[in-house]
Amino acid sequence: MTLDTVTHFIDGAATTSADGTTMPSIDPTSRTVWAEVSRGSAQDVDHAVAAARAAFDTGPWPRMTQARRSAVLHRLADLVLEHADELALLDTLDMGRPLSMTRANDVVRSAANLRFFADDAASAADEALPGHPEHHIYTRHEPAGVVAAISPWNFPLMQATWKIAPALAHGNTVVLKPAEQSPASATRLAELAVLAGVPAGALNVVQGTGPDGAGAALVAHPDVDLITFTGETRTGEAIMRAAATGVRAVSFELGGKGASVIFADADIDRAVAVAADAAFSNSGQICLAGSRVFVQRPVYEQVVGALAKTAAGLRLGDPRDPATQVGPLSSAEHHAKVTGHLRRAAEEGATLLGGGAREGWWVAPTVVVDAAPDAAICRDEVFGPVLTVHPFDTEEEAVHAANATPYGLSAMVFTNHVARAHRVAGLLRAGNVWVNCFWVRDLRSPFGGFGQSGIGREGGRHSREFFTEAKTVVIDVA
Repeated sequence: MTLDTVTHFIDGAATTSADGTTMPSIDPTSRTVWAEVSRGSAQDVDHAVAAARAAFDTGPWPRMTQARRSAVLHRLADLVLEHADELALLDTLDMGRPLSMTRANDVVRSAANLRFFADDAASAADEALPGHPEHHIYTRHEPAGVVAAISPWNFPLMQATWKIAPALAHGNTVVLKPAEQSPASATRLAELAVLAGVPAGALNVVQGTGPDGAGAALVAHPDVDLITFTGETRTGEAIMRAAATGVRAVSFELGGKGASVIFADADIDRAVAVAADAAFSNSGQICLAGSRVFVQRPVYEQVVGALAKTAAGLRLGDPRDPATQVGPLSSAEHHAKVTGHLRRAAEEGATLLGGGAREGWWVAPTVVVDAAPDAAICRDEVFGPVLTVHPFDTEEEAVHAANATPYGLSAMVFTNHVARAHRVAGLLRAGNVWVNCFWVRDLRSPFGGFGQSGIGREGGRHSREFFTEAKTVVIDVA
């Protein structure tokens, strides 16, 4: 891969599309093409899946000792950090996230993902089941096979490693299809994987589009055993339909419409700072974003004013400028979606406190008040730097409003009352609930969502359960 050319990576080598077609990768900052990307077809998917199948059926990766596999993944983590500046720039060029954040957070977290799953797999133990004097009964967790991994564009490298690391750690082989908006770091990661010692065919990358493209061909491929996907809910539904043929297992992290619930007894300065970060970080392009804020009425006006002031103080700019806090949105299509939501909200009677569209693909952080609870901006996943603020009186009212969504990925509670914190956390229908904080992760804990926010959990033993097949062995020892 060169800086202006991004290819597939199949069977240990950079590979162009079988039909020679390409697609552009557009820099959201300049809105110009910065790289030509190989555009995958069903033929390219066949090539990649065949390589992964051969690597699984007869190759060394599933047959290595766990210690050796884990050592290779640690070496890959080392290489990710050694190439941190390059990998961070690729993600910034692809999707506009500030370089200071891709470099300090995303690359570092990607290496941490690789290390965690390398160590977690190495420390995992099977079990023997006593109490059967004439039989020895024990379990084994064996690699499941060929994994189709489809990663999103909002955190390209970090989300790719969240899927690749546990799949490889447990002995599977992988075909990764990154989002078409953010292809570059995936191919570079696969190149580094070979340098680290991952055998040819164990990690493959096919670039391309989703529906009617490489993504659709990959999830429908009969030699794929597992599918892991992060993205929006409608795509997850389509993948489920494809996975039904052949009865393949799926693990999905899908859309979100997170709620921040701020009680009057909270530390208001802290609540505002955290809620604003949860809504506006990465230009709001986070599935976990707290895009709905519910505030107890005695502090409602105070919180609205503080949120609007915080939003107005965030610096928009070139993501390569270290001072930039808010970069552009990822694409023209996405910019049109977010600004369309803001226009519709204003037409329906909501009040927009500052923010809104700016030149290029930037949208300034926007606080929306007076929106009806069933308005589109309160109901749909906007996926931009936009939050709506709503007053409430009672705890029961707040919980009901926060749960009034088909999504259930994340929620936040701000209170200094310990019993209320535990009580409300237990009542919120969300897979991840933070109290007086946001984005704190322990990779051992289950990650996933309720309702239309996904299926299954990943992280620690939960990833092991998905990426392995559990087998019971019974031996007659009488």
